[in-house]
Amino acid sequence: MHVDVATLPTLQLEDIQDETEAALVARGAAYAREYAKIEDKPTILAMNIATVLMALRRQHDDWLGRSHEYRQLAAEVYRQAGVTDKDQLTRLQAAVRYHAGNMVRRQLTTREVRSLGLLETSPLERQQDRRATDAAILVATKTSVDVAASTPRNTAEPSSGAQATPVPAQSASVGHPVKATADHLRLASVARGIVGQLDVGVIDDHMTDGQRAKLDDELADLERTVRRLRRRLKNRRSED
Repeated sequence: MHVDVATLPTLQLEDIQDETEAALVARGAAYAREYAKIEDKPTILAMNIATVLMALRRQHDDWLGRSHEYRQLAAEVYRQAGVTDKDQLTRLQAAVRYHAGNMVRRQLTTREVRSLGLLETSPLERQQDRRATDAAILVATKTSVDVAASTPRNTAEPSSGAQATPVPAQSASVGHPVKATADHLRLASVARGIVGQLDVGVIDDHMTDGQRAKLDDELADLERTVRRLRRRLKNRRSED
């Protein structure tokens, strides 16, 4: 079976519900082959467009692409492309901006990037940071759930001055002490990793004074909690 990507319609279940198994398998394989052929092409094409636009910026000494002359030339690129679907054009331009943002930081020194008022980190680096942060938060959430489930109820202490809830005697065996120990150590490691992701560049260059004060309050609360836990650990070691 051959698939013509240029005229490919969106397939509806009703269109193929009466096809034989062999025909359906052949159809699915044809779609998969075409997908494999074009999978990387949109990224490569967007990068190439970005490279063309960066060449125009270099010629006009306009790395930010804000001059009237450059904007006219960039608009002409898309006009000649004949992309008439507005949503498609918007997606294309967004992809090109992403790659151009990465390119300009590879072309210029850190000092030049700063002088243009740009963040030192590229769109790719910021994307990677967001993914790392999201992944860390997901791990922290799962670990917190594990800790809550494995901690024996009669040994759990309230946090930050909260009142302990009396636990009936019959629930004293609830939880799994060995697993709770591993979960607590894992939670401490996750917490350290999350705090370690705070970027001093963001704090210094992009936070307002009010935001820095808020962060300082959060870190102060965290510091008090850590001190309380470390005092407890020190006391327990001295008792042994």
